[in-house]
Amino acid sequence: MSASYFPVRSGTSSRSCQPVLSALRVQDHFCRQSLSVSMTSRSPSRIWPLYAVNFFMADMQSGIGPFVGVFLQERGWATGLIGTALTIGNVAGMLVTTPIGGFIDSSRNKRLWVVIPGICVVLASAIILISQNFWAVTFSQVAQSLASAAIVPAVTGITLGIAKQKGFNALNGRNQAFNHAGNMVGAALSGYLGYKFGYVAVFVLAAVFGAVAIACVMMIPAKSIDDRQARGSKEDESKNPPDAMTVLLKHKPLLVLALALAIFHLGNAAIVPLYGLAAVAEGQANGPSFVATTVVIAQGVMVVTSLIAMKAASKRNYWPVILVSFMFLPIRGVLAFFVTGWWGVVPMQVLDGIGTGLQTVAVPGMVARSLDGSGRINLGQGAVITVQGVGASLSPALGGWIAQWIGYGPTFLLLGSFGLASMALWLAFGAAVKKY
Repeated sequence: MSASYFPVRSGTSSRSCQPVLSALRVQDHFCRQSLSVSMTSRSPSRIWPLYAVNFFMADMQSGIGPFVGVFLQERGWATGLIGTALTIGNVAGMLVTTPIGGFIDSSRNKRLWVVIPGICVVLASAIILISQNFWAVTFSQVAQSLASAAIVPAVTGITLGIAKQKGFNALNGRNQAFNHAGNMVGAALSGYLGYKFGYVAVFVLAAVFGAVAIACVMMIPAKSIDDRQARGSKEDESKNPPDAMTVLLKHKPLLVLALALAIFHLGNAAIVPLYGLAAVAEGQANGPSFVATTVVIAQGVMVVTSLIAMKAASKRNYWPVILVSFMFLPIRGVLAFFVTGWWGVVPMQVLDGIGTGLQTVAVPGMVARSLDGSGRINLGQGAVITVQGVGASLSPALGGWIAQWIGYGPTFLLLGSFGLASMALWLAFGAAVKKY
């Protein structure tokens, strides 16, 4: 309540009331600042549903993907055909990621862009259970990729809209910790249910996670999301419309980031699926439980790593965090060459957890920081994910066909070498990206 609403009695001097009025004005100012800046402490009703969305949105990002390969392999699919189906789905997701980022920037209903991915995950799970026809499986992967394309910029926008630029790094770090915890729990449940009841239970669980995420995002009050802050704008949308891919091409640091990530994921995206296929093909592991174990270990490490990345970025910047994340891919490639099956799971996935955990905090943080004030943060996020997705989309087909031709071991070495290329690019253009 404003101090001006308190009347002064007749006969009371204005000077004697000044301390009271001043105190009330200070209190009023403090309350307003608290509501707009300290969302975590003042508005838990807005924060815990966001944490819950990050927890349950795990299957919107990776979804049934890690289990699809071994599921189809057990039904007679060759590695090349599996990789092709996954690649088609990934390409579809890659093509829509940038437009979706623009839609999210201009949208007045950020929560809708979490609801849509949730529906896509439910559809993907249902389709693959109904039919294992090539085109049915491919369509399910397209639906999954649409979910993956929308969920990251959508949650980034919601987080910015709630925490503002000043509080984004801290809230995003906690978001990622909850997200990795959700991946870990989801994978553990998938492994157990898959072992006990088969793959049907795995895909049903993914659909349930998607439905719960939809319910959680609707619990976030729409008024708590500032649309201007959510897109990093200081102006009205009519004066600052989203721009498409030129936002990336005109911003050298983000272009370097996107290209380095594309090279990295060209090698990284196929390693875990191929590692699982190699172990199952050699009879060293049960499909669902093995894949679940690889995911649980990696995501458990990511919970801790994401919080460390948050602290490191707040003290310095995101450049060294991303550089370190690239270093772990070549190490994993060499390790996968020498060790397969259960013996290699723990070190392989610990390294993956460190590298990926660092990126999940640093990449959206660098985009948000570098585009602050442009009104195009979510569009920029989508553009970076699109270019990154080129590498991730080609990786399953590349790795699958190479493994079919020359075997799993040499393929792991080749995929790991892409991490060295990303490091070289990141160091070469260090002057352009170090300030972020």
